[in-house]
Amino acid sequence: MKFNVEVDCTPEEARIFLGLPDMKPIHDAMSAHMQERITAAMSMFEPDALLKTWFPMGGAGMEQFQNAFKMASEAATGKKDK
Repeated sequence: MKFNVEVDCTPEEARIFLGLPDMKPIHDAMSAHMQERITAAMSMFEPDALLKTWFPMGGAGMEQFQNAFKMASEAATGKKDK
């Protein structure tokens, strides 16, 4: 014997019928908290802050970084760039 039951209700109505707790207040609070943390963390990804972290010596650090890439390129290809 086979039979089908089709129920037409909203997710909220199904949750209430099944006696499940309403998680919306918790979800909203956690979403707000995560948004605050993400916004605070985004300040670390500003270009000025990143460059200061990567190149603490300013222009001299950038020059050393470029020289390191040039030497790595020369070592990989066996050619010297002019």
